Amino acid sequence: MPKQFLSPIFGSSLWLALMVQSLISSTATYKRPVSGGKRQSFLERTLILLDVNTRSPVKVLNDNFLSLQLDPSIIKDGWLDFLSSRRLVTLARGLSPAYLRFGGKRTDFLQFHNLKNLAKFRGPGPDYYLKNYEDDIVRSDIALDKQKGCKLASHPDMMLELQREKAAQMQQVLLKEQLSNLYSDVTITARSLDKLYNFADCAGLHLIFGLNALHRNPDNSWNASSALSLLKYSAGKKYNMSWELGNEPNSYRTMVDRSINSTRLAQDYILLRTLLQSVRYYNKANLYGPNIGRPRKNAILLLEGFMKNGGSVVDAVTWQHYYIDRRVAKVEDFMKTRLLDTLTEQITKVLKIVKTHAPEKRVWLGGVGPAWSGGTNNLSDTFAAGFLWLNTLGISAVQGIDVVLRHSFFDYGYNHLVDQHFNPLPDYWLSLLFKRLVGPRVLAVHVAGLQRKPRPGRVIRDKLRIYAHCTSFHNHNYVRGSITIYIINLHRSRKKIKLAGTLRNKTVHQYLLQPLGADGLHSKTVQLNGEPLKMVDNETLPELKPRTLRAGRTIALPPVSIGFYVIKNINAYACRR
Repeated sequence: MPKQFLSPIFGSSLWLALMVQSLISSTATYKRPVSGGKRQSFLERTLILLDVNTRSPVKVLNDNFLSLQLDPSIIKDGWLDFLSSRRLVTLARGLSPAYLRFGGKRTDFLQFHNLKNLAKFRGPGPDYYLKNYEDDIVRSDIALDKQKGCKLASHPDMMLELQREKAAQMQQVLLKEQLSNLYSDVTITARSLDKLYNFADCAGLHLIFGLNALHRNPDNSWNASSALSLLKYSAGKKYNMSWELGNEPNSYRTMVDRSINSTRLAQDYILLRTLLQSVRYYNKANLYGPNIGRPRKNAILLLEGFMKNGGSVVDAVTWQHYYIDRRVAKVEDFMKTRLLDTLTEQITKVLKIVKTHAPEKRVWLGGVGPAWSGGTNNLSDTFAAGFLWLNTLGISAVQGIDVVLRHSFFDYGYNHLVDQHFNPLPDYWLSLLFKRLVGPRVLAVHVAGLQRKPRPGRVIRDKLRIYAHCTSFHNHNYVRGSITIYIINLHRSRKKIKLAGTLRNKTVHQYLLQPLGADGLHSKTVQLNGEPLKMVDNETLPELKPRTLRAGRTIALPPVSIGFYVIKNINAYACRR
C-alpha cells in the first residue's frame, strides 16, 4: 500500500500482531459458501481491517480547505450577467465557507475600465447578442439595482436559451485562442465587478481577484495602473477581497513570447504589496502567489527564485496541477493508480522548496481540475472524474496542503461543478458531501489486510484509498468527537472493510455515492444510498440522508464507488476541541 495511505507509525508491534491475528480469524469468519464447488476468488475473500489514530490530528487545514474558482472567460461568453441567478447562488452557498478565486488562463489579458454602462460595452470580438436579449440584460440590471442586500434574479427560459447559444459560439472562439496561444483582451467593467462581488458575497464566498501580470512597461517592469484603478474602485465600494498577480508565469514565453524571471516576479509582488498598503482599505488584505503551473523544471526554478527573492510578501504559496491532457479518450484513464499518484510527487517537490525558504508559509493548490484546461466532454464532467477529485482532496489533506481551489465552479469547459442549465454535476454532489461531513483536522489511518505478492518487475498500486478526518464542526447532526472516513474503491469487485481498534462496535452512518442510470461511470447524475440526488427547487438543496449501519457490521463497498462513513459516538480526543 502506498506510503501516503498509511500512518507514519503503526504503533507497537503488539498492536500489529493483534491486527494480523484478528485479520486471519475475521477472514475465516466472513467467507461465503462457494456455489458450484468453485474456489472463492482472492478478491472476494480479502478483508481490510481499518483503524484511526484518535489521539491527535496529523494536520490541521484551513476551514475553507475545499474552495472554488471562476475563469475570466465568464466575462467574454456572457455568463457573468447570470451570476445573480437564485439557483446558482443556492448551489454556491451549499459549498460555503470557501474562497472564490477569479482567475485562470485569461487573468493576464484582463483590463479594468471604470465604466457603468450596463450592457453595451462588450469589448472586441463578434457581437452574438440579439437586441431584445441585450435589452433584457439592461432591465435585469436595473431591477437588481433596486434590491437591497443580496441581488438575486430569476431569468426567463428564453433569455437563458439565447445565452446558451451565444456561449456555445464563444466557446469555439476561446478554444481556438487556447490552441493557438493568441489571446484577445478581456475587459471587466465596474458593473461586471459589482456582479462578481455580489455573487461571492451572497453565496458566503471570499473573493480572491487575480490581477493582470502581463501589463508591462518598456523595461519589463509591471504596469500597475489598471490594478490601482481597480483597487481604488473596490475600496470605495468596501469590497472585502484578497489578491493575486498573474497565472502560471512559467508559461508566459509560450503564451506571449515574453519571459519573466524569478527576480522580476518577486519585485512585482513586492510592488503589489506596496500598492495594497497605499490603499487604506486594503493595507491588511491577503496576497497569494506566485501561482506557478505544474512543478516541472522551469516552474520549479521560478518558484525557488521567487521564494528566495520575495516569497515572504505572500500569505500563502500557490501552484496548479492537472492530471490529464486533452488527448484523454476513455473513462479508464481517470482510474489509473499511477496517474492518481502523480499528485503526491508534485506536492513533495513544492513543499520541499517552500519549507527550505519559508517553513511557516502555507501552501495552496489552486486551479486544480481532472483534466487539462477546460477538460473533456462526457469524461471530466461525469461520475468517473470524481475519483480524481476526491483523490486530490484526500492526498492534499494528508500532505498538509492548506486549501484546494477547484477549477471551475461554473461555465468554463467541462471541468465544472455546475452545467449551463444550472444543474449540479457529479463532482458538485461529491463536493457538497465533503463540505458537510469532512472537517479540517486530518487523522492517521491504520490499514491491515491481505495483499498479493507483486510479479517480477511489477508494482502493485493500491486501488482502495482511505482517508480520515474529524467530522465537520459545522454539521450539527453530529456531536464533536465524531470521525468521517472517506473511501475510493477503484476495484471492479466489492471490498469488505472491518472497523477495528478504537472504531470497533461503533454505529456508522453511510453516505454511498454511485452513478445513476445505464451510462455507468459516464453518468452525469448520481445516487446517494440508492436515491437520486437533485435540487428540490431553486432555493433548496436536497437532504443528504445517511443509511445507518449497525454496530460491528462490516462495510461492503461496491465496485468503482465512493463512500463517506461517519463514526458516531466515538468521542475522539483529537476531535473534541
